[in-house]
Amino acid sequence: MLAAVGHRIARRPVLVLATWLLLAVAGFTAALGVVGPGLFDRLAAGEPSVAGEATRGQDLLAAASTTGPSVTLIVDGAAPGDPALAAPLEAARADLLAVDGVASVTDPLSVPGGPDSAQAAGLVAADGEGLLVTAVLDDGLDEPAQDEAVAAVQERLEGLGSTLEADVPGVSTLVGGGTILFEAVAHQVEQDLVTGELIALPVSLLVMVLVFGGLAAAGMPMLGAVASIGGALASLLGFSYLTDLDASVVNVVTVLGLGLCIDYGLLVVSRFREELRALPASSAGRHRAGGPRVAPDAVAAALAATTATAGRTVVFSAVTVAISLSGLLLFEAEILRAVGAAGVSVVLVALLVALTLVPALLAVAGGSMLRRGVVSRVPGLRRVLAAFGDVPPPEGFFSRLARRVQRRPWLVVAGVLTVLGLAAAPALDIELRSSGAQLLPVDAPERVFFDTLAAEFPTASIPPVQVVGRASPEAMAPLAEQAAGLDGVRAVSPPQPVGQDLAVVSVFTAGTDPGSDAAKAVVAALRDERPGYETWVTGQTATLVDFSDALVDQAPRAGAVVVGATFVLLFLMTGSVLIPVKALAMNVVSLGASFGVLVWVFQDGNGEDLLGFTSVGGIETVIPMLVLAFGFGLAMDYEVFLLARVAELRRSGLGNDAAVVAGLQRSGRIITSAALVVVLVFSGFVAGELLVIKQTGVALAVAVAVDATLVRCLLVPATMTLLGEWNWWAPGPLRRLHARIGVRH
Repeated sequence: MLAAVGHRIARRPVLVLATWLLLAVAGFTAALGVVGPGLFDRLAAGEPSVAGEATRGQDLLAAASTTGPSVTLIVDGAAPGDPALAAPLEAARADLLAVDGVASVTDPLSVPGGPDSAQAAGLVAADGEGLLVTAVLDDGLDEPAQDEAVAAVQERLEGLGSTLEADVPGVSTLVGGGTILFEAVAHQVEQDLVTGELIALPVSLLVMVLVFGGLAAAGMPMLGAVASIGGALASLLGFSYLTDLDASVVNVVTVLGLGLCIDYGLLVVSRFREELRALPASSAGRHRAGGPRVAPDAVAAALAATTATAGRTVVFSAVTVAISLSGLLLFEAEILRAVGAAGVSVVLVALLVALTLVPALLAVAGGSMLRRGVVSRVPGLRRVLAAFGDVPPPEGFFSRLARRVQRRPWLVVAGVLTVLGLAAAPALDIELRSSGAQLLPVDAPERVFFDTLAAEFPTASIPPVQVVGRASPEAMAPLAEQAAGLDGVRAVSPPQPVGQDLAVVSVFTAGTDPGSDAAKAVVAALRDERPGYETWVTGQTATLVDFSDALVDQAPRAGAVVVGATFVLLFLMTGSVLIPVKALAMNVVSLGASFGVLVWVFQDGNGEDLLGFTSVGGIETVIPMLVLAFGFGLAMDYEVFLLARVAELRRSGLGNDAAVVAGLQRSGRIITSAALVVVLVFSGFVAGELLVIKQTGVALAVAVAVDATLVRCLLVPATMTLLGEWNWWAPGPLRRLHARIGVRH
């Protein structure tokens, strides 16, 4: 079937290219919002959550709320009693109330009861030298009306801030709100995507030029990668109509598609050049400056052979990665399910690009693909190009490395496991966080606003813990007193009515970290000691607790499905029971090291200046599952590259050790160059500003780098040497089953 695809593409390559051009343009046009709402206009807000007590409490509060979002002005450096504030605040109040969609405006001078009431309402700074002006919108505004109202209110509050800064000495102002924060995060996602691609694509192209020795061959995978970006964005746009997509999903999924597409393109282009070189001399006409002129029938034959061999490898790889990502579909958290579904679709895009677009480009290029550019004539690079050439020599760097490993396998295993164990050690202390404004750089205006609000107006900031009760405020007063006496509680607001039969108590924990152990202990204490009426403990800390507990409960099921399916695939390829078990164990080791580096950098704060971030004391809640799913899939990808060669050579009659040496020599350059490109792609996104993207980029870059070097080139050959012929053992019934249905390529 795949050979037939290659033949058909060779006959009509221009039609395939035109189709992909239209699809790519349509994808970019739709996703970027050239016509209608774009992808970045449809991203959802909110922290990761699962069904449970915290979510139920938030739903009750949202259903009982009679107001919409708010926009707030922080005035720092002026006491509410300053006479210079009275006239500007009164004029601004009237101006804001005139905006369509504004329900109310509050400031210390408008609160009945004077300064004490304003202080109790959280409108005055803790030190008395600051105040808040808040405009609250009507509930139920449609999205366009709400956006227009928020923009108008923001403009007027910024104008008020400029007036106060000019007229009142020592005053500084900030404007912010939840809606403004989310718009900033969504905009940063878009900017980081552009930044990452502007870094990753040129650097990857440079690597591909070195690998292929010329620009023409290197450009094929890169053109495919650009098309895959358009397809990935269009796919994500489609998913945004089926489920809520968190802002961080876009970059995480797109970067995977970009890396896979370049990898697959590398395989296809390399194999096509190998097939062209294997053509009989009669297939090529006279040589010209652009390379040998190859007859169209010969090009078609080479392309068919390419899609039948490298194409099968691409299909097997895509299935492996898709299985790994499908494990995310077994979690309850919507964000993980969305990443899993969108990730599988993006893998499909990369697969289609590799099987159709890249072959069409190769069919048009024909014999010119044999040209090696000026890079190949640089003396200092000849040895590099020899190591990474299309057809590796029988002896080379990787075969010599394998023989050295085989001379001292126990020493290699002990050394590599020691290094990886030390790298993984920090992961034992991992802490999860669900950040909001902290996702942005410390100097971003939206983050500065919320940091200032939490520091100077603690009772006006969002409480990390809330208790919703089906009772009157009076009935909940004892619960508020109980909460105030708990360790780690800084302040508790008086119970407030919510709707007709509910009330809420807001609990402010000590410190500024809602994910701290002290804050989690407050949630546990409130849930352990229930009053005589129904209550729901909710808030950011409770949501984080529920999300973390759900991950722990559901991870074994998802892991069992992924591990089981991967075991079956590797068995079908190798016919062995021990090799799949060993491969899965190797993945655990490499991913453990990745987690250790992730914790050491982002939780412990090492490398903040180098990477441009400020530690929040933990790792974002979605990162562990994303790294496990994506890292596991990519690691199995390289495992397949290596084991496929070794198993093929073993079936041809070579002994175990000889097959390992020859297999590493033949697949080492593919693994190394593919991994290098993927590491560069992930590293490009570390240059972005959004914390969750930085964490994902670093974790996956480390996972791929460790797996392609220490694990694939050292640990796997060493363990296969120690096991010897036991590598290929399987019970009799399974051996007979593999003889009937095993995968031979």
